[in-house]
Amino acid sequence: MLWGPSYAPGYARIIRWSSPCQALGISRATPSKKHRRIMTSAAYRPGDRVNQDVVLLPFARAHLEGALKLSQEMSWPYRFEDWDFALQLGHGFVLQRAGVVIGTAAWWPYGETHASAGMIIIAKAAQGRGYGARLMDALLASAYPRTITLNSTAEGIMLYRRRGFVPIGVIHQHQGICEERQKAPPSSLVRAMAASDFEAIMRLDREATGLDRQRMLDRLVQSADGYVLQRDGIPSGYAISRLFGRGHVIGPVVAESPTDARTLIEAALAGLGRAFVRIDTSASSQLGEWLEAVGLQQVGDATTMLLGTPPLSTGPARTFAIANQSFG
Repeated sequence: MLWGPSYAPGYARIIRWSSPCQALGISRATPSKKHRRIMTSAAYRPGDRVNQDVVLLPFARAHLEGALKLSQEMSWPYRFEDWDFALQLGHGFVLQRAGVVIGTAAWWPYGETHASAGMIIIAKAAQGRGYGARLMDALLASAYPRTITLNSTAEGIMLYRRRGFVPIGVIHQHQGICEERQKAPPSSLVRAMAASDFEAIMRLDREATGLDRQRMLDRLVQSADGYVLQRDGIPSGYAISRLFGRGHVIGPVVAESPTDARTLIEAALAGLGRAFVRIDTSASSQLGEWLEAVGLQQVGDATTMLLGTPPLSTGPARTFAIANQSFG
């Protein structure tokens, strides 16, 4: 259903509007009474039986091997480390039958008001039996009353629409190996991220997303290579490159313009050489044509959906690439 830690949202503003819903000419998705009832009444207790011998449980580290097998069945290029990283940052549920994981769903909090959801998978043999709905209702009850964003494939859209989610954008998945080694920008413009940059990175990220993503960014910075674009010695954009899936993912990328975003991505690509790279960016980012030209072809897309009130970005920084489709 979703491409999860994947490349979530957390929700990320990618275009300049007072809200993402305004960008598409739709109203904000405030949960209806029906959906609030779903959230509050679906608060499953550990061990609840959802259908015959299928048991709903909190997502724990003991379930990671089973979750990995599920993603392999779907041909999603997760590693065990990717699942582990995502679980350490968030919460979730699994469905088990006779000790075998047949479904997963996870969510990641951003402060007390917002969250992202992803890694929602049902084993092929168990699909069509309402298990996805059971997992989603448990997730909504757990995250309530936060606003939630997620990135959905075409197959999952109706499940989320029935729970009040509305589409607010499209994410394009680009990946491949660059045809030519990218030249690094001048060090006077883009430099390696330092520990002392973290407060500036937090400020830029909050400007771009309207979210408190300190915990996620702290973990990303500790486990990845970071790049800072600066003007007059002041950071005005950043990019993070880390191991993920088949190779590396570049994201988040936060900058004030498509030109600055491209410069940051070029710096990250120069550091990776001929490695396999994935970048997930908005359909409106103005980066797609250039990404394809350097060898990162668009291989898929996802619909970004929202339940609740969207966060307000203050700019001028904007998000041009997300960390992954689950937690942004």
